[in-house]
Amino acid sequence: MKDVPGRLAAEGVSVWLDGADADGLAEAVRAAGVTGARMRAGDPDRAESAVRELRRACDLLLPVHEDTRGRDGLVSAGLDPGCARDAEATLAAARALWHAVARPNLLVRIPATAEGLEAVAACLAQGIGVDAALIFSPERHREAAGAFLDGLERARAAGHDLAAISSVASFSLAPLDTAVDGRLARAGSPEARAMAGRTALACARLAYEGYEEVLATPRWRALAALGARPQRLAWTSTEVGDPAHRDTRYVEELVAPDTVAVLPRALLDAVVDHAEVYGERVRRHYADARRVLGYLPWFGISHEAVAKSLEAAALEALVGAVRGEPRVRSLTAA
Repeated sequence: MKDVPGRLAAEGVSVWLDGADADGLAEAVRAAGVTGARMRAGDPDRAESAVRELRRACDLLLPVHEDTRGRDGLVSAGLDPGCARDAEATLAAARALWHAVARPNLLVRIPATAEGLEAVAACLAQGIGVDAALIFSPERHREAAGAFLDGLERARAAGHDLAAISSVASFSLAPLDTAVDGRLARAGSPEARAMAGRTALACARLAYEGYEEVLATPRWRALAALGARPQRLAWTSTEVGDPAHRDTRYVEELVAPDTVAVLPRALLDAVVDHAEVYGERVRRHYADARRVLGYLPWFGISHEAVAKSLEAAALEALVGAVRGEPRVRSLTAA
């Protein structure tokens, strides 16, 4: 049997479980070599139980965290999405969750809205690990990377150990293709149909190009010299919506060093069963990715406008999911 998780790890890709509880995470660690998790929300009537669940998950992955010196073995936990437009409220919720769980491998998950990115930088400045989530465009990813650098510089000024601060930037894939492909289908031409299923990969690859550009800056090199680790890109919403494509497509096509593939359990099983790992599949496609995004305006589509609408819709959906549950708002997944 081919060891797909092992081959991904050899290429620098970590595999995390999405939507996990602690029991499901433990089984996935044993069966598939999972090295991280995005946790689902706890019982809305049992905030203390939710904190215990997060502690269990963190403890399960703590050996990985220690073995990788903090690079991996991380657990992402959501905050109240209703705070996404309020930087101060987000920071307060993040600080409360961080201290309640009290584990070094916790990441607080913050939607990367304009206000959310203020909170991302503020959390990092206080030594709190962050998952900057709901990123739908390379432009927004660059802003998240800027918030990451700002936060680490402030953490250094405050005397925090940069080697102890972790962060990922979560780039959402499937909603991009679903939204753009719907618009292309309405265009109806053969040229429009030929563009289907190409936008998410193009945007993700250009986000990775931005990641590499950050690592080449003097600003980053100064932080790295003090022990800082990069803010890795994590590919999320990885379930392919179009049955015409392979179900493992996003995993196979976004293999690149120092990335994270965040997979729900059904997709994790599919990846282990039949994914094909062909080596690195991102950097040599930068020019093609720019061409794809350059073609979209021919059909009246702006990938940046689509990204903004997806961010707004995602936040509205998340807020709706927790409306009327104020007692555990800070523990609700985002």
